[in-house]
Amino acid sequence: MSRNNIYFLEKNTNPYKLLLISLVIALFVTYLNIACFSWDLKHLDQSEHTAYISFFIFRLVYFTLLILLLTRYNLQKIDTPVFAKRLFRTILYTGIAYLIYVCISYLSSSRADCFTGLLLFQFFVACIICTFLGYATFLITQQRSKEKEIEQLKIENLQSRCDALTNQINPHFFFNSLNGLTSLIRKKNEENALEYVNKMSDVFRYILQSDKKGLVTLGEEMQFVRAFFYMMEIRFANKLVFNFQIAEENKDLKLPVLSLLPLIDNVVVHNTIDSEHKMDVQICLSPELELSVSNPLYPKLSPPNTNGTGLKNLENRFLLLMNKKIRVKNDGKRFTVYLPLKMDKYENTDS
Repeated sequence: MSRNNIYFLEKNTNPYKLLLISLVIALFVTYLNIACFSWDLKHLDQSEHTAYISFFIFRLVYFTLLILLLTRYNLQKIDTPVFAKRLFRTILYTGIAYLIYVCISYLSSSRADCFTGLLLFQFFVACIICTFLGYATFLITQQRSKEKEIEQLKIENLQSRCDALTNQINPHFFFNSLNGLTSLIRKKNEENALEYVNKMSDVFRYILQSDKKGLVTLGEEMQFVRAFFYMMEIRFANKLVFNFQIAEENKDLKLPVLSLLPLIDNVVVHNTIDSEHKMDVQICLSPELELSVSNPLYPKLSPPNTNGTGLKNLENRFLLLMNKKIRVKNDGKRFTVYLPLKMDKYENTDS
């Protein structure tokens, strides 16, 4: 069980409430002893009444404390989701408690309470109830943890969209985009200028519509980045190029929307791109069907002005949306990020 789950249980488990629950279960387990208390007392000598009552109280207290300890052990110490393993560990401690009880009974005047079938049944019932309590609480805690992760995902998706809009739709981005368009106009390259405007429109449309999507196909994401790459190549005068090596039959694989945008941004932010440092970004599928985005390393002389959260946010989105981790490889010459892909071709892209 994770530390967060343990903290949740410790915070939300009232010790007095747990003690009361343990007492109620102990009364249930020892019900037959309680029901026969008056009858047994009548058939005992007056001299044996005190010992019998004392042992009766001891039995109730013993079962209450046993159930309390077993329940706390199941709640806070056992982290396995497998019921059989949980039951085995609980039986082990219940057996030890049974032997201690037998020793106490043997040394007392109530030797008849040592090896009866009723006593074994009572310990077995206590064991089963505590195991079920722990298992049910574990499942509830896991469900709440999953709901918390989903809520966190919503927040991070919103933050991701805000980051995308902040990083791309700002005066700096407009300035660079318009500079590229101005360059084409000055060269009187009307055909390329019109294509540039069309690509810029596609980029903004995709970013603005990303809030309606969770997972998208690789084909959709590639269509977006091709439009974005066209603008980047114009901006850097073909000193920044992107090479796709994605087979047509793999374009139905899925990944979180706008997954490639922070990787492209990292290439530009962290590297020098000029005539002496031409940037060739390779995008292909690895043998493990991961999307590989790789670029040579040309570090800038001065540290880039960035908060460094883009790659971390991307990793969190993959972990929460796909339950998979991204991989990063840096050998000093090339920087490569491997993005896991989802193979389900029939899942709704708006999920």
